[in-house]
Amino acid sequence: MRRMPSILLAAGAIVLGAGCSSLNPFASSGPKPAELVAIQPAAELASQWQARIGDAGPYVFRPAVVGEDVFAAAHDGSVARYQSGRATWTTDLDTRLSAGVGSDGRLAVVVGADGEVIALDAASGAERWRAASRAEVLVPPAVSDTVVVVRTSDSRLIAFDAKDGSQRWVYQRSTPPLALRSFSGMTLQGNTVVAGYPGGKVAAVNLANGGAVWELTVASPRGATELERVADVAGTPVIGRRDLCAVTYQGRAACFDASNGNAMWSREFSSSVGMDRDSRFVFITDENDAVHALDAATGASVWKQDALARRGVSRPAVVGDFVAVGDSEGYLHLLERETGEFAARTRVDSSAIAADPVALGGSTVLVQSRGGTVQAFEAKGLK
Repeated sequence: MRRMPSILLAAGAIVLGAGCSSLNPFASSGPKPAELVAIQPAAELASQWQARIGDAGPYVFRPAVVGEDVFAAAHDGSVARYQSGRATWTTDLDTRLSAGVGSDGRLAVVVGADGEVIALDAASGAERWRAASRAEVLVPPAVSDTVVVVRTSDSRLIAFDAKDGSQRWVYQRSTPPLALRSFSGMTLQGNTVVAGYPGGKVAAVNLANGGAVWELTVASPRGATELERVADVAGTPVIGRRDLCAVTYQGRAACFDASNGNAMWSREFSSSVGMDRDSRFVFITDENDAVHALDAATGASVWKQDALARRGVSRPAVVGDFVAVGDSEGYLHLLERETGEFAARTRVDSSAIAADPVALGGSTVLVQSRGGTVQAFEAKGLK
């Protein structure tokens, strides 16, 4: 069964359908998740530390990593900073939040369910400023030393001055009638912020003035109906030393030469959660919850792991010699980077790992479950 993400009517921001999505309040029975296959462990996921924060409510909360610091937030307004699992500060903002923390090590920024942007001092947790975006925000802000950029659910980028929260600019591009209810993030590259968009586009926007710097087409919408023509970039575009890669829902995966924007390769693909990569491979979770490795230079298939069907598999994260993915029953799976074979498995808690696992150092992976467990694991081979 195809994983059907939440889809919005762009003009009215109305959820039309979510199928298998865990965010669909009307979903009931359906095909059951695949039973977990027995594995012969080739590695272990050794817990380094664990902390508890509030649950995610109807949203997805991804922790932020800056050096050795971890910042996490919850729907109830809790925000915390951890060092080696010890909370150096915690605060209750007395407002419901809708996205995880964005941080550059100076500020830790979250967004309220009402669109209020709240900046905290990263060292102490003290509130620095608040500003109104007047829109729903589903992904962590991008934070630089000059501006804080939030992405609204209708795909606008709004920048606020990092010092006082005054609005600096708004970037908006036309969107199709239907779009994914997107948890697609942003990434900073030099003096630009890079984001994927509905309609299969990736754009870079100047941090100083909000002007468009360049735009790439990953996939073009196609089909007889608006639903068939949904071809939004899924997850956060991945930027390497010389290239940029992205994947769309109902479209394509592609890598581009970062120096001139020319496509290095492109192939049919569909994902609603996105990709990660290392120097050799691109890793993608597709709409059927299979995890793929593609050759980063050519796009050729290297391996496919399809034993996690219907388990709500997260975006992959490269962790040393392994690839980590979470699932809807709270399991964290470790795959061999070279072969895709299962290397290890552990259960974080009984709630879904919907947020992207985050690499924390070379061989450590950090996850935050819907139930509020924040946990770091070291991926260690047994050989």
